[in-house]
Amino acid sequence: MTHDTPLSPRPLRHLTEVHRRVLTAAQLRTHGVTTAELNERCRADGPWRLLLPNVVLLHPGSPTSEERLHGALLYASRESVPGVPAQPGAGDPHRGAYAEAMLTGLAALALHGLPSAPPLLSLERIDVLVPRLRRLRSTGYVRVVRTADLPAARPVAGLPVAPVARAVADAVAHLTDADTVRRLLAEAVRDGHCDPAGLVRELTEARLMGRAHVVDAVDSLVAEGRAVAEDRLYRMVTGYGLPDPVWNVDLRLPGGPHLGGLDAYWPEQAVAVELDTRAPRQDEDATWSEYARKREHLERLGITVVHITPKKLREAAEQQAAVVRTALMAAGDRDPAAYVVVLPR
Repeated sequence: MTHDTPLSPRPLRHLTEVHRRVLTAAQLRTHGVTTAELNERCRADGPWRLLLPNVVLLHPGSPTSEERLHGALLYASRESVPGVPAQPGAGDPHRGAYAEAMLTGLAALALHGLPSAPPLLSLERIDVLVPRLRRLRSTGYVRVVRTADLPAARPVAGLPVAPVARAVADAVAHLTDADTVRRLLAEAVRDGHCDPAGLVRELTEARLMGRAHVVDAVDSLVAEGRAVAEDRLYRMVTGYGLPDPVWNVDLRLPGGPHLGGLDAYWPEQAVAVELDTRAPRQDEDATWSEYARKREHLERLGITVVHITPKKLREAAEQQAAVVRTALMAAGDRDPAAYVVVLPR
């Protein structure tokens, strides 16, 4: 004779509100619900309903958006011991409860607060990111997205959510409207969720850069990202009391070749700042080689070049200001730089 219920079932009352409304069949067994009782309660006119395979909604009617999210994670998560629900840890309350699963795509972007993401309850599909080798199928309203390298989840509203850059890539994979794609990319960067390079890297790894509307959106994103970075650079210089540079200039040797454009230049100290707003694409190596050649050429002429990324400007402006200030102060200890012609760009 076999039993599918524990000897000492755990009461449901210790669970949080949403955990009382959505549970897996295995979790219900740990609370004393037999298979026969589960089948009886999930009949057509019963008090419960099967939300997803082995995931039960413990009330009749439609699930709330919170219940749909919770159900999707329960369906996709790996239970550490058959029949025993994983318990969240104190330091990471969502990791144990939803092992090897996190929300991604439009659902994740809605939780992150991107304005262009549709309301959660309106989503026909909820994307869940899992390791590539998991044997799991998309079903019902859950779409399974696989990855060889599961990123660290970001806790949002107590749920494990993919980082914004990854969530955008997973959303864009199923979007064909160019305006929507452009807005999502712009909001992800403009609101400080991620930097353009990291976002484009995710799009490239997802093999989305062959789609014309994605490439157009990236081009707009890079242009907007540069404008935002230029504004932050200006505020860094003025906010941290650096001397005024000349802005957006081209350098040339007298009667000689063009040396390249710079975002800020201090002629007396021969110190330059260049914003590195490259987006990683197929030509990344060639683009970086061009950056490196220009920097080496200028430094051979005695010009100190400080490269700053938009991410560093956003997250560590004071530190970047200190780097520039140090370069300016060290100018007196260097040999004089070659004479160059400074022209507006």
